[in-house]
Amino acid sequence: MASGKLWSLALRGLLRNRRRSILSLLAVSLGLALLIFINAFIAGVIDDSLNNSIRLRTGHIQIRAESYRDEKVSLQWQDLLSDLDTLMTRVDSSPNLVAAAPVLWAGGVLGTKDDSAGLQVVGIDVDSDLYRPIRESVVAGAFLAADDRNGILVGRRLADSMGIGVDSTISLTVVDSDGVPQDAFFTVRGLFSTGIVTYDENSVFLPLGKAQALTHTEGHASAVVMLLDDPEAAEGVAVGLRGPGLSVQTWADLNGSFLSTLQTAQGFYLILDLIVMLITAVVIANTLLMSVFERFREIGILASLGMKGRQVIQMFLYEATLLGLAGVGVGVLLGGAIVWYLTRYGLYLGDDAASAAGETYAMSSTIYAAFVPSHFVFLSLATLAVTILASLYPASFAARKEPVDALRAL
Repeated sequence: MASGKLWSLALRGLLRNRRRSILSLLAVSLGLALLIFINAFIAGVIDDSLNNSIRLRTGHIQIRAESYRDEKVSLQWQDLLSDLDTLMTRVDSSPNLVAAAPVLWAGGVLGTKDDSAGLQVVGIDVDSDLYRPIRESVVAGAFLAADDRNGILVGRRLADSMGIGVDSTISLTVVDSDGVPQDAFFTVRGLFSTGIVTYDENSVFLPLGKAQALTHTEGHASAVVMLLDDPEAAEGVAVGLRGPGLSVQTWADLNGSFLSTLQTAQGFYLILDLIVMLITAVVIANTLLMSVFERFREIGILASLGMKGRQVIQMFLYEATLLGLAGVGVGVLLGGAIVWYLTRYGLYLGDDAASAAGETYAMSSTIYAAFVPSHFVFLSLATLAVTILASLYPASFAARKEPVDALRAL
């Protein structure tokens, strides 16, 4: 029997029970749309968290003293970078450099007359483009000036929780390089809101010179942070900066915990995809199996007229292919519309959800999906393949029926 005739029979078989065929098509399309949404949303979460971490915390490269450890936030001179002018001269000559600046980190306690909070004190070069994201996130008041000796920048979420506003006077206590508590009063110059809840709740900014004076670390910094125009160039740039007494780490090293967790999570995402595809396969197999039972007599007549078993199998495979192609087409349109909406408007998760992600995941309160064309192609082809494979059992079941048995079925 000609292939064109088999396609015609396959289409007629699907149209025979249109309601069931439409429900099966919806199962395929909704399953694919769900897969597209899930994968685009997860890709968006990953991109958002990693980009926020690089943009606000780690940069693409950090240069530190070899003995410096994150967990200690040490202000001991032997754990800090010295001779910053010479080091910055080397850094500024690096290829692919967008911005670089020294930074000083210290633990501190911010206090008002009614409340106090432990947080990270960050001394920054306020004129560097490295801190443009902070400058652009100021929502009240003004950004810091380099010669400001009494100004401080506070996260709006932290300010709201402590009843602080622009021009409020607060106290800040840190332990200096000698291990002695130092206390000073500052005036809130501005409030910032980056959208990263854990960052806005747990960080305050001072001009680098003031932070060094307060902690008795003049001429020293915790690290030099660098932003590049190409993240893939980080390892090559880092190699040229390594030297005695220095630890040079790339964004992959600095976000190692996040990337390790992500690698583990990929297996769970794959299992989730397989579950959705398995449900789709069951629906398709059930549809075609019901079609086989309804068409026993027709199959017997066709077999008695010379239709071979392989042609019966081929006919049902064609039915599954038609169902799969239609379902994939609708699913891509539906899933694409959802992804378009989420890339444009995002999905608001709320501050509590973003805060629950913790400091390892610098997640925004609004997540935007990531459009990854390769995901669309892979998921569409995988869904079509699963749909066709799901038809093998009903097709082979129909092909095994003897013509006489089939004719007696009804």
